[in-house]
Amino acid sequence: MRLENVGRRHGPRGPWALRQVSLDLPAAALVRVVGTNGTGKSTLLRLLAGIDAPTEGRVTGRPDRTAYVPERFPVALPFTALDYLVHLGRVQGLGRAAARARAGEWLERFGAGTHARTGLSELSKGTGQKVAVAQALLADPALLVLDEAWTGLDTGARAELDTVVRERLAAGATVVFVDHDPGRLVGEAGAVYRAGEGRVRQVASPHETAEGRVRQVASPHETAEGRVRQVASPHETAEAAAPPVRITVSGGRSLPARLPGDPLTAPGPGGTTVLTVGAAHSDALLGALLAASWHIHHLGTEGVRV
Repeated sequence: MRLENVGRRHGPRGPWALRQVSLDLPAAALVRVVGTNGTGKSTLLRLLAGIDAPTEGRVTGRPDRTAYVPERFPVALPFTALDYLVHLGRVQGLGRAAARARAGEWLERFGAGTHARTGLSELSKGTGQKVAVAQALLADPALLVLDEAWTGLDTGARAELDTVVRERLAAGATVVFVDHDPGRLVGEAGAVYRAGEGRVRQVASPHETAEGRVRQVASPHETAEGRVRQVASPHETAEAAAPPVRITVSGGRSLPARLPGDPLTAPGPGGTTVLTVGAAHSDALLGALLAASWHIHHLGTEGVRV
């Protein structure tokens, strides 16, 4: 998916929220968008999801199955939670029976099954947000866009949404998200973009820091020569020094495509498979393997079981 010189303004003569944004959205990757309030993060996500059309430029390559979760759920709709999800499932191309079954499954998974027959306007903010997340997952989206989707969820539901993100990635989808928690899915993003002053730029590799940015310092000599040297923070240094993690698994016919961290694979004892990955990606890899129903025999670092 690509944005070419995209701009978005509010009204025919209103201010520009974004201008001259060009980027290639990586496929089958987790993408984080960072920036302070009012810098255009939500505008960018709405453009990616197709909720808003660009005022200038063009967006190409958007998957047919694209889903979006806003920060604020529109509760003033004449539906129960279940009826709303069935309706949206039908809009997304599911048959009525399939839409109803998936709606019930997602409500149960996020702990909102007892509210299936509750009117949307009667739901608490947290339960309403669970419905908002569920509607985005009904039809297995190839592009999932999450704008502060964790806001208002309880601890269990936030953890469940983390797991769902990893499941979508393991299935080959792209997930783009904004979240106020700098620790959300830290170390798992394949790309990080920063919004600011109407522009969007890529600011970090897959090994972004917990703050979502790379710290830069310059010596007087480097400054004089017009160069800036990137220096790792203590968190990055410790992460880079951590030994690789080995995960021994069995159970599936073939491993999911594009696993987090691009692990090395090798045959293991008794028909198992051993995956070796950097420590920063071990949790994400483990989650993806579990989501794909692989059996985990043990984890190890440098041959030592943990």
